[in-house]
Amino acid sequence: MTLLKLNKLFINRSLRSFITPRKYSSFHGANNKATEDVRDLRNIGIIAHIDAGKTTTTERMLYYSGFTKHLGDVDHGDTVTDYMEEERNRGITINSAVVTYHWNKHRVNLIDTPGHVDFTIEVERSVRVLDGAVTILDASAGVEAQTVTVWKQASKHHVPSLIYLNKLDKMGVSVELCLESIRQRLHIEPFLINFPYGPDLQKFQGLVDIVEMAKYEWDLAKSPDGRKFSVHQLTEKSDGKIWEYAIKERSNLIGQLSNTDENIADEVLLVDSIDKIKTELVRKALRNATMKRQLTPVLCGSSLKNKGVQPLMNAIYDYLPSPSDREFPFLEYYGSDLCAYAFKTIHDQQKNPQTFFRIYSGIMHSGSDIQNLNRHCKEKVKTLSRILANDYHRITAAHQGDIVCVSGLTETRTGDTVTSKEGLARIRPMLRQYEHRHHEEEEDSSHDLESHDDLDHDVVLAGLQVPSPVYFCSVEPPSMASQKDLDLALECLQREDPSLKVEVNQETGQTILSGMGELHLEVIKHRILSEFKVDAYMGPLQIAYRETIEDKVTHTETLESTVGGSKHHAGITLTVSPSTDANRKRNVLFKPLEEKSFMMTPKFRRMYKSAIENAVKTSLSYGMSQLHLIILLWYLTIHLDLLFLRCYVTRWQCECFVKLFLSIDFGECYLS
Repeated sequence: MTLLKLNKLFINRSLRSFITPRKYSSFHGANNKATEDVRDLRNIGIIAHIDAGKTTTTERMLYYSGFTKHLGDVDHGDTVTDYMEEERNRGITINSAVVTYHWNKHRVNLIDTPGHVDFTIEVERSVRVLDGAVTILDASAGVEAQTVTVWKQASKHHVPSLIYLNKLDKMGVSVELCLESIRQRLHIEPFLINFPYGPDLQKFQGLVDIVEMAKYEWDLAKSPDGRKFSVHQLTEKSDGKIWEYAIKERSNLIGQLSNTDENIADEVLLVDSIDKIKTELVRKALRNATMKRQLTPVLCGSSLKNKGVQPLMNAIYDYLPSPSDREFPFLEYYGSDLCAYAFKTIHDQQKNPQTFFRIYSGIMHSGSDIQNLNRHCKEKVKTLSRILANDYHRITAAHQGDIVCVSGLTETRTGDTVTSKEGLARIRPMLRQYEHRHHEEEEDSSHDLESHDDLDHDVVLAGLQVPSPVYFCSVEPPSMASQKDLDLALECLQREDPSLKVEVNQETGQTILSGMGELHLEVIKHRILSEFKVDAYMGPLQIAYRETIEDKVTHTETLESTVGGSKHHAGITLTVSPSTDANRKRNVLFKPLEEKSFMMTPKFRRMYKSAIENAVKTSLSYGMSQLHLIILLWYLTIHLDLLFLRCYVTRWQCECFVKLFLSIDFGECYLS
């Protein structure tokens, strides 16, 4: 064998060993679900503003649990959850990542989410399937803009949360100011369950736990990684001022708990000192109050300095709910049959689409058939895996509360609900009622078209609420030969990222890419090049400006036109006014001006309603200047009366005429 071939063989073997996925030591019991109690499972997410320390905290959790053998660092680009090339180059989280670790004999499915506003859709679809959350704050900044956003997202889905004050080692940190910012901006009452002590915050030695009345102390000289720490019970004689402050905070906490828990209230009356109330009693009452979102526990620490993470891991188990603690009314329809929700899809060029599911009830087996309730189709579960960031461990079955990955599903999309054959038979009557109700609401032209996004009561779980794009630009392939490759890339990326919109401009023929921000579209461009090998050209970014009207406008118009060789004659009165209802979830209130209007006839509803609705949306897709995409529909109330309509050709030609007519009429309303 020549020297060149030997060198090539050595390089190939070296590369294979370099890119071999790391072995995660804490992954055990993948198929031992029968011996695992669902009460020992936690599905939690890490949510925060950008640079609050989410990924650093996640790395410490994985290290202390034994999942990894070294502490990953964001700056070094070797973290577990930030595995994409773009994430490691930029030092930020772009995609939410799922990992599973074990701590104190219980299992935790943890989702690390992005903090940048451009990727808020990742937070939205992650909190949808969580049972609890850890909201991390930079203790030197308090509550920031994106903190408020992610807190609202978690609150919308009724997800209980802990708050973790991170980066206590930074200059200018004040725990009291952080608590005050929580009160003012999140509108909740925070309660410290541990606080730092030491000569100053920048050099704090450890934490005082007011539930256990104990001191946790880290000696980084003996244990630089923070794995080892000592625990000492507080005493009034030896701890002095620390004892006094701990008693004060414990009194505040127990005083609030006594308002929500009768056992605590009775215990307060029986003991002569607040420190004598049993730890387990306080912990149980605090857990119940946290799960009901009556109280929000606050913990302190510095993840980068390896202090305070283990008490946070204990608090996750002690105070956040298990899947069996959550109540989902829609589960009454399914009983013990399978009910699962698809919350994320990624495209793997070797493994094809990978769909992430949260199992709410029943069992999903590898190799079984599942019924997609949204798309009315049957698909086969080719492989079922536990998710470990970008690595997967195959399992044979997934049970209630599990978050798993299924490969080989071609039709299922984010937001779909799936069940088993038996589950479909059970819910079929309710499913017919659900579809009939939605069909009636679509047919009722006088109905305010509101989306049915009740997450708890419909037999089909609500889909994902996707925010409107903020930026847009054109995208073109480097050559016509690459057009199919670009189309495939955009199709795969759209399936992964619901906030990415792709459409073709009917006037210019250009492909328009719309996203949540400049960074979002930059990342998309890089992924098209790195993953799909298409060096696409992207035009200059433009902002999707929004316009609306200030006053009520009414316009009447008649029009004669020839479409398809036949004459058409129609008259219409259109009234457009600013909407006064800020809580409307859909965008067009569609009503005739008179009860005996031509629009109320069955023939009209059958033939022209969809054409008019499409014409309304098309006419409002651009402003008067025709230069910027706008979104008007959230801010308008539209009353429309079709006075008469004489058409003598096919339904399609009539629809074309109606769309043309409404476009002209909306233009006149603009000018008015």
